[in-house]
Amino acid sequence: MDATSGTYGDRWNGPGGHAWVDLQPVLDGMFRHLEPLLTDAVPADQPRRVLDVGCGTGAVTLAVARRLGPAGHSVGVDISEPLVMAAQERAEREGTPASFIHADAQDHPFEPAVFDAVVSRFGVMFFGDSVKAFANLRRAVTDDGRLRLVVWRGPEENPFMTTAERAAAPLVDLPARSPGRPGQFAFADADRVRRILAESGWSGIDIRPADVECVLPEAALESYFTRLGPLSQVMGELEDRTREEVVEKVRAAFDTFVQGSDVRFTAAVWVVDARASSASVAS
Repeated sequence: MDATSGTYGDRWNGPGGHAWVDLQPVLDGMFRHLEPLLTDAVPADQPRRVLDVGCGTGAVTLAVARRLGPAGHSVGVDISEPLVMAAQERAEREGTPASFIHADAQDHPFEPAVFDAVVSRFGVMFFGDSVKAFANLRRAVTDDGRLRLVVWRGPEENPFMTTAERAAAPLVDLPARSPGRPGQFAFADADRVRRILAESGWSGIDIRPADVECVLPEAALESYFTRLGPLSQVMGELEDRTREEVVEKVRAAFDTFVQGSDVRFTAAVWVVDARASSASVAS
């Protein structure tokens, strides 16, 4: 699959990608406390090349670039052209040295053994063939290169992330989530993640839970749940009256997370570490 084909490519190069660009400040603020889980995995005491997979609008890529300084180089890759363009413009605007690739990391022909580390914040759960994807990333890192991922644990531990679809379910038909299928919670099963990484040539695999507080402005909540997630895929098809009813019902369902002018929730994630070694190169 190339960078513009398939269900996720279509979505992220269309309305989904543009929504993330529009909501960049909200999303960056919401996930700000997750950044250290990734940047802390990147030693800043020597020249490094780091790849950020599923980089979105570049928040983690640029945070890594700032940590590396001028001696290193941070590269982001994403399947969404709107997101990559926004990330590149942001890097140029900030004057932060980073570069970006519009491609599907599952099969993009990265130069072999060019990166010292691979990181990702919620960017690796959508591969059609996860073993193939992580084998491709393994070939792109040096021997003893490092992998650090932050991925969602299960939906039962992340009720905020399913509030909109649960509240809207009596009113609209929404795409069903399937455990283990590509999607937000595809890496919820830690044992499955271990198998994927081991089969794709990674070793020293360590997976530990982390619970991180996330905050977004209450004023941005409606835009968040109508433009992102499963509900966003059907909102444009609804008649005005049904849309108003859905928005009212879903907004009320989020009341438990609203504290004054903020919306606060806990992101229940896995922090995944692995190493590459010459003995574990996948064929």
